[in-house]
Amino acid sequence: MILVVEYDPAWPRRFEHLRQEYAQALATAQVPVVSIEHVGSTAVPGLAAKPVIDCDIVVAGPDVAAASQALAGLGFTPLGELGIPQRWAFKEPARLAPTNTYVVVQDSLSLRNHIAVRDLLRVDPDLRGQYAAVKRNVGAGAANIDDYGRGKNAILQQILAAAGLTAAERASIGANKVPSHEEVPR
Repeated sequence: MILVVEYDPAWPRRFEHLRQEYAQALATAQVPVVSIEHVGSTAVPGLAAKPVIDCDIVVAGPDVAAASQALAGLGFTPLGELGIPQRWAFKEPARLAPTNTYVVVQDSLSLRNHIAVRDLLRVDPDLRGQYAAVKRNVGAGAANIDDYGRGKNAILQQILAAAGLTAAERASIGANKVPSHEEVPR
């Protein structure tokens, strides 16, 4: 079972705390940052979610290594792309848990995916409700986080289509080969 809870109005404050800490570390390291985005379900008011804050630190391609180094300085462990091009994942230190924090290349499909889902669900209450229902149902029956992710694929493809991503872009996202949590513990 995967815990999916009702929306918590504290999530934006939690993101803001993370954003400030990341921004300071990146500024100290003199890493140019395009933006730090709150993405994922906790970024959508009213949407049920796993209580984990998803953050995309958006940088230009040449700045990925420096941004990754700055996160390592905060205690993050780099995990690599994990099958998703131009998106680098990190295991957070205990003091910043729970978060899924990524360094993402500006204008990448990975970033467009995250922003498209967030922005559409913020303005489409019907689709937001459908997604919440799928999340609750899949979460209740999922043996692990990998099953949970697979169980949401169809509704996420529907959301991406409604957000205007092309069939080729959606196919590319669907073809990502993310290693299981058994293969790469996170």
